[in-house]
Amino acid sequence: MSERIDLAALPHDFLWGTATAAYQIEGAVAEDGRTPSIWDTFSHTPGKIANGDTGDVACDHYHRWREDIGLMRQLGVNAYRLSVAWPRVVPGGTGPVNPKGLAFYDELVDDLLEAGITPSVTLYHWDLPQMLQDRGGWPERDTAFALAEYASAAAARLGDRVKLWATLNEPSCSAWIGHLEGKMAPGWTDLTAAVRASVHLLLGHGLATQAIRAAAPGAQAGIVNNLSTVDAATGRPEDIAAARRHDGHVNRWWLDPVHGRGFPADMIDTYGIELPLKAGDLETIATPLDWLGLNYYFPAHVADAPDGPAPYVRAVRRDGVPRTGMDWEIDASGIETLLLRLTEEYGARKIYVTENGSAFPDVVRPDGSIDDPERQDYLETHLAACASAARRGAPLAGYFAWSLLDNFEWAYGYDKRFGLVHVDYRTQVRTIKGSGNRYADLVRGHRGQTRRAA
Repeated sequence: MSERIDLAALPHDFLWGTATAAYQIEGAVAEDGRTPSIWDTFSHTPGKIANGDTGDVACDHYHRWREDIGLMRQLGVNAYRLSVAWPRVVPGGTGPVNPKGLAFYDELVDDLLEAGITPSVTLYHWDLPQMLQDRGGWPERDTAFALAEYASAAAARLGDRVKLWATLNEPSCSAWIGHLEGKMAPGWTDLTAAVRASVHLLLGHGLATQAIRAAAPGAQAGIVNNLSTVDAATGRPEDIAAARRHDGHVNRWWLDPVHGRGFPADMIDTYGIELPLKAGDLETIATPLDWLGLNYYFPAHVADAPDGPAPYVRAVRRDGVPRTGMDWEIDASGIETLLLRLTEEYGARKIYVTENGSAFPDVVRPDGSIDDPERQDYLETHLAACASAARRGAPLAGYFAWSLLDNFEWAYGYDKRFGLVHVDYRTQVRTIKGSGNRYADLVRGHRGQTRRAA
């Protein structure tokens, strides 16, 4: 219920947004000069995606984006986090820019602004051009410089109107899940490649931040990390040490370098891989941030796994706790804990919750409506925790619900639905769910409080 959300704790200029990613919604994978990305290749590899799904059509946002802006207007949001498709803008990975690719985002940004919606652009949401992958991908240093070149082109075209830029979305997923666990593109299981990719992703972030600012003075640049609270499954020293390693793997490895602390020494020892750093790289990686993005979905409970791959931990499932349709544990207190940690431990000056949401099986009623009380409760409890963190001093400037639309959920295909808006993938009909209407209520409630306070 709204009574438990301290809306007054949120600043008057708070961004109420929704979020999407290009490969998950756009479709049109071979139109207007777009070339394949690593996710096109991965999704077309047999056995990689549930039901053999691909992002070839997805939500057909490339052709239906005006309708989708209309949905945002119905929700009342004043911000939208989108990602630009690298292979649509720079089809070769480097080199010539595709005019039609940039024109799509140009028009999208104009119409968002006309609708009173602030665009927040993420440059890299996992869709590396396959041509760059063919040259070695993120384990190769050149890819970091290719990201900066692409960032410069995008910012030069859009930076007169787009002020909020994210270089990377969840680089931990790109490095660890994509190169170590093999569950995401490019599907590798190579620790050396994963560590090298992690370093080059962060180097690319620093270079891209500098490129954005050079091309678009006044731009606000940040990075988006997927973070978890981490607890040991037991009080055994081995499990406590495992929790520390897991925190290093999913949190500190990505936070410490961008805050000028270098890569955590304990994790360098854990991985046992020489880092591919050159003189000046750490300074580039630590290029000052204007804001920090937090994606939060679930906590982690871990135990020691000495025989497993680095970082030698295993997840422990707790019984008797609520879980989403992804089988992820629900713990709203974790988002408050992380917001305060970013504030107190890392000195964050501005934080956006750039993703937060839940997948549950949706039931379409005979009248076409979708009531999703579990998703509504998830939304409310996590927003309450965000407001509590803001009341306690976290510089929280906005919240982007994941996701605007049901979409291609990576290796899960179309089975898992996170949207505030239901998508019938056969007809592409969109329907705002109960959770979307609830979100709209909260947006209106905050605006009403802000007006009364003024």
